[in-house]
Amino acid sequence: MVAPLPPELVLERVFDAPRALVWRAWTNHDQAVKWMGPPTCPAKKIEGEFKVGGKWRTIMDGTLHGQDLCHGGVYREIIEPKRLVYTFAWTEHPKMADNEMLIELTFEELAPKKTKVTLRQTQFLNVEQRDGHTIGWSGTFDRLGEFLKRHN
Repeated sequence: MVAPLPPELVLERVFDAPRALVWRAWTNHDQAVKWMGPPTCPAKKIEGEFKVGGKWRTIMDGTLHGQDLCHGGVYREIIEPKRLVYTFAWTEHPKMADNEMLIELTFEELAPKKTKVTLRQTQFLNVEQRDGHTIGWSGTFDRLGEFLKRHN
């Protein structure tokens, strides 16, 4: 019997924006704080050093959860404007603080003003955690799409 693969999340979204704009929106903390996070807990602050080996941290508005939600990690790979890889771990979360996940993003230019973003997140503790992140990233991608419409 073959063991099941660990849960992973793969999301793809095509945005009506040039790849350079989508890349900047994702990698520039001042821009990312304006759209990062799902509508129920948007980012309040994003900080860090955008370089391989640099650390990053996001604080999300956790009003609905009774406290702000924090996560962070380390940039592992940066190939502008094509690929971004970083670790992701919830901090100050008793059930998930020790679980470091990996996020791999690709930014594919489909046309001069169309970009496909593929997000792959792995190393979840279980399917429920993956499904929660699916909801969160879907809302985040919706907010990114709105941000790009306003800045394109």
